[in-house]
Amino acid sequence: MKTYQNPFLTERADPFIGKGSVSVMGTEKIYYFFTSSYPAVGDAEHGYDRIILRRAETVEGLRNAEEVTIWEAHKEGEFCQHIWAPEIHKIGEIWYILFTAAPKHDRWHIRPCMLRCMDESNIMKKEGWEELGHVKALEEDTFSFREFSLDMTYFEHQGRHYLVWAQKGELSSIYMAEIHPKTPWKLASLPILLTKPEYPWELVNEKVNEGPFFWKANGRVYLFFSASGTGSEYCVGCLYAGENADLMNPSSWTKLDHPILSTGHVPAEYGPGHNCVVEDEEGTLLFVYHARPAEHEKGTCGYSQCHPLYDPCRHARIRKLTWTEEGIPEICTAE
Repeated sequence: MKTYQNPFLTERADPFIGKGSVSVMGTEKIYYFFTSSYPAVGDAEHGYDRIILRRAETVEGLRNAEEVTIWEAHKEGEFCQHIWAPEIHKIGEIWYILFTAAPKHDRWHIRPCMLRCMDESNIMKKEGWEELGHVKALEEDTFSFREFSLDMTYFEHQGRHYLVWAQKGELSSIYMAEIHPKTPWKLASLPILLTKPEYPWELVNEKVNEGPFFWKANGRVYLFFSASGTGSEYCVGCLYAGENADLMNPSSWTKLDHPILSTGHVPAEYGPGHNCVVEDEEGTLLFVYHARPAEHEKGTCGYSQCHPLYDPCRHARIRKLTWTEEGIPEICTAE
């Protein structure tokens, strides 16, 4: 089994590794893609201003793959600031990038957006992508995206397609709605609430559930999410449903009452969170996430005086994912 050196990539928070086929000169080829939030240094004016992408034939190959900018924030208008948590997904036969953006006049008016790949041969270039704008709710939906909304992800299960995101009202909670794969930028149902902050480990500094990601295994569908503020208190929770359950019924879901990954689980890592899961080329399940180094906790990294959102010391990391006999996820914390 291959092992991965940590940190995998420095200053790359909200890491996402996607896997899928790309047509190369008429031949389908499987690639891994890496993207993440491009860091801001010190304040909101110095970063979070682009979407980056790496591509390789192996997960390890992403470490040294060329990093290209495939989209840049606008100078004016709706898509100028806080370009956060991009994810790349193949929906049907087309690649999309999900991300969040805020307008020039209000950096906290954050909403989910999409890009669509128009030409797979140019998937690693700006000209390969077009803007679709904000994700849209149904006309009769008076809730979705009306408030601060971010960290959108996508998954398909048994022929049904879903978008999931975090939205902040009184609390930052996670919601899900169905979509049609031919128009994934439009919700096709009203949303349901999947999880809200309720346990003490979800309420530290901020009352937050965010960063959702789905994975199928063990006859279940799992939702991983992150909780609390973005400092050393950040951690990963999980809920799950049976693979044949009605996922749009909130009662189908069971939420664990404890985090599956937190600062206490990983030596010299602080605030692990915002994860995804991917299977590498050898078939090993990998848990991909970010965490801060010990230097940050000691105040010696050079950015510790910044607000946690504008401290670039959040590094992408990879650990093996396994399961208990009861089907509960376990992250290998041994070095």
